[in-house]
Amino acid sequence: MTGAFFTGLGVGASLILAIGSQNAFVLRQGIRGEHVNSVCFTCALSDALLITLGVTGFQAIVSLAAWLEPVLLYFGTAFLVTYGAMSLRSAMVSTETLAPSGGGTAGLGATLGVCLAMTWLNPHVYLDTVFLLGAVSTRFPGSEMVFAMGAATASFLFFFSLGHGASLLRPVFARANAWRILDALVGLVMWAIALKLLLSA
Repeated sequence: MTGAFFTGLGVGASLILAIGSQNAFVLRQGIRGEHVNSVCFTCALSDALLITLGVTGFQAIVSLAAWLEPVLLYFGTAFLVTYGAMSLRSAMVSTETLAPSGGGTAGLGATLGVCLAMTWLNPHVYLDTVFLLGAVSTRFPGSEMVFAMGAATASFLFFFSLGHGASLLRPVFARANAWRILDALVGLVMWAIALKLLLSA
């Protein structure tokens, strides 16, 4: 059970490191100090719900069509390889910096609305949480929910660390080179996960 929890924690943390609109939004909210706890909790709870759906739903699908597990596992691996390549490409050519938008403070409802849209309308989140984590969880028969708890814990730790640590990163992510380094690390992590999945298939 301990192995399932820490595998879920590690895989979940590796996947969530990928820079995207949701993480950038949390960073901006943290830097501006606006509704940080609510935004972090909303993101983490959404991940936990999707992870649970993936683990429980994936098992039901596999019980009906066992051939689907390796298909989705290899599809997920292909996605990780592609996403890793995109991150490495971004590391070489990107000139973006973190520039929090100006203007007044947005209301809590509007802020959470944007947060939910960035989470639930992002197609990548379903591949990560429902399909990829769901597929990996099948490697721990009887301990799938322990795996899910590990992955959900990674989400809570990541989002609250990101949101509350963002103010410390303002001078760092004002430079494009910081994003390039982070994108390069994300790309390498994605490729490492893909290789591990292929070797364990």
